[in-house]
Amino acid sequence: MSGYVRRRDVAWGIRFLQCFTDKCCPLLQFNRDACYRWSVVFLTYIAYMCYHMCRKPISVAKAVLHRNCSGLTPTEDVLPYENETWCDWAPFNGSDSSASQMLGELDSAFLFSYAAAMFVSGFIAERVNLRYFISLGMLLSGFFSYMFGIGKTYNIHVLSFYLIAQVLAGIVQTTGWPGVVTVMSKWFGKGKRGLIFGIWNSHTSIGNILGSLIAAYYVEIDWAYSFIVPGLIMGVVGFTLFLFLVVSPSDVGCISEGDFSQNQRSYKRMENQVANVDNSSGFDSETDDTEIRIGETEVQRRLTERTLLLSASGAEEEKEIAIGFCGALRIPGVIEFSLCLFFSKLVSYTFLYWLPLYVNASTTMGATLSADLSTLFDVGGIGGAIAAGVISDQSEMSATTCVGMLAFAGPMVTKYTTKNSK
Repeated sequence: MSGYVRRRDVAWGIRFLQCFTDKCCPLLQFNRDACYRWSVVFLTYIAYMCYHMCRKPISVAKAVLHRNCSGLTPTEDVLPYENETWCDWAPFNGSDSSASQMLGELDSAFLFSYAAAMFVSGFIAERVNLRYFISLGMLLSGFFSYMFGIGKTYNIHVLSFYLIAQVLAGIVQTTGWPGVVTVMSKWFGKGKRGLIFGIWNSHTSIGNILGSLIAAYYVEIDWAYSFIVPGLIMGVVGFTLFLFLVVSPSDVGCISEGDFSQNQRSYKRMENQVANVDNSSGFDSETDDTEIRIGETEVQRRLTERTLLLSASGAEEEKEIAIGFCGALRIPGVIEFSLCLFFSKLVSYTFLYWLPLYVNASTTMGATLSADLSTLFDVGGIGGAIAAGVISDQSEMSATTCVGMLAFAGPMVTKYTTKNSK
């Protein structure tokens, strides 16, 4: 099997570990397939967790970019009676409506660029090495998060600077979802993966929680670090993926669950064909024990030969043909699930970008405590994702599970407006 490994596609860190174990621990026995498979789960998990971690700080920082300065104690060099917005960060130091509009423009800059670039990103992801694709996207995402933060460090008060940072961040953030989902699909088959993907999909909630907690810790000390620290973490994780991510089982001589299931079906058909040879020959009642033993030997011989052939063909897998946009739309269920995801994302991103500020504005809590409280929304998301995965596996009705979850979510969202109106 190792003879078919495409070594040029193997990450540098994996090459080092292979050489180290071969030379220093030649007698070490372990399940190579399982190690690679779960390393992919772990690396893609923390990767997309970091993507969401870098999206979250802006929602926390809004509470200090523009706020009510009357309840704060000014420094000695500030005359609050001459400058009522002394605690705000220009250019967000105008009226409440003006500041809200500017903060909304920051969100729109990210989301519109993210939505537009996703079409191109998915096209590119199918045609390049995903290890390079994800790693580069993470490094650039970390850089643009860092770029937003140093606006505070270097006293940049130009709105266009922050808008450009958000637009560029939105573009490079599109490398996350197409990349990690494609890598996971290469390693895991289609059967009974609802629980696995339900647990794995909690990376969005974990990322939001970490982003909120990190940003909340620094927001009232120096909000620049609310962006800088997640950006640095993102860069480190991106470089780690470049060193250790195994994109495809064939890169390291392994076989995916989908190929394994297909091989098993091929073996079963061959066994049935050999077992039915005597029925077609017309000697059912006269077949002696010797012929039976010869038949069994033939099955084993053919299976052994077939195993080698399948292994070779699996390792020398043909390059998959990338599908176009129009072709993707013709896949059954794509349009329906896209519309479903559109409306669910509409709500989830509203919470992602505005929930900490909403809690801060509608209660007496400060920016830090408001951000900490907003993480409960994502705590519920973790449990919901796992529950949806289990229900989908047991019922084998993923669409019905999706509809049920959304139907239950609708009335719960209205509770926010009901509570605020009292």
